[in-house]
Amino acid sequence: MATDLAAAGAAKAPTASEYIVHHLTHLSSRQQESIIDFSIINLDTMFWSVSMGAVGCFLMWLAARKATAGVPGRFQALVEMIVEMVEDQSKSIVHGNRKFIAPLALTVFIWVFMMNAMDFLPVDMFDKLFKALGLHIHYHRAVPTADLNGTLGMALGVLALMLYYSVKIKGLGGFVHELFCAPFGSHPALWIPNLGLNIIEFAAKTVSLGMRLFGNMYAGELVFLLIALLGSTATWWGFGMQVVAGSVWAIFHILIVLLQAFIFMMLTLVYIGQAHEGH
Repeated sequence: MATDLAAAGAAKAPTASEYIVHHLTHLSSRQQESIIDFSIINLDTMFWSVSMGAVGCFLMWLAARKATAGVPGRFQALVEMIVEMVEDQSKSIVHGNRKFIAPLALTVFIWVFMMNAMDFLPVDMFDKLFKALGLHIHYHRAVPTADLNGTLGMALGVLALMLYYSVKIKGLGGFVHELFCAPFGSHPALWIPNLGLNIIEFAAKTVSLGMRLFGNMYAGELVFLLIALLGSTATWWGFGMQVVAGSVWAIFHILIVLLQAFIFMMLTLVYIGQAHEGH
C-alpha cells in the first residue's frame, strides 16, 4: 500500500522541465497565442513593479521624515550615502539643470534595486502561500525585472526622456536638424543616411537598456530554479549541494542585484546627458 502511494505521488510530481516552465510562466490577463501580443498584461509584473515602487517611495519618505542634523543612524547614513552617490554621478554626467534629473536617477536606482531584490525570495514561497490562503493561482512570477515587458517598458520611458530633453535643450528645429545632418554632414544626399543612423541609435539604446537588465535577472532566476531542483533528489548529497550552491549564489547575486540597478541608473543618466549635447 505504501509503495503504491509513493508511486502515485511520484507520478504526480512534475518533471524538472515542467517545474521550471511552471515557475517561468506569468500570471497574465489571458493566454498568449502569438509571439507578439500587446493586448496581454502580465498581472504579476504590474503588481510587483508598482508595489516595489511604492515601497521605495515609502522608505525614502521615512528617511526624509526622520532625518536629523546630528549624528545619523544607520538607516539615515545609508540613504545619505546613496543620495550623495547619485548626486555626484548626475553632476559629472549631466551638464545642465539637474533639478529633476538627479531625483529621477535616485528613483530609478531604488526602484530597480527593489524589483531585483524580489529574486532573493524562495522560489516556491508564493505557491505555498497561495495554497495556504486557498487561492487558485497556478502561475506567478515575483521578479518584475525578469520580465522583458517590464524592462523594455522602463527603457521606453528613458527613450521618452531622451527625446524630451533633446527637444527642450536644442529646440524642435535644432533636434530635427541634428537628426538629418549628424553625424555625416548637412549635404542633402546625406539626410537619409543620417536619419537612418540616428533612428538605429535611439532604437539600439532602448533595446539594449531593457535587454541587459532582463537578461541578467532572468538568468539569475533560472539559476535559483536549477539549484532548487537539487533538493528534489531526496538525497543527502542533493540537499547539501542545494544549501551550499544556494548560499553561494545568493551571496554573489547580491552583487548582481546592486550592479544591475547601478548600471540602469548610470545609463539613464548617460543617455539624458547625451540629449543635452550636440553632435
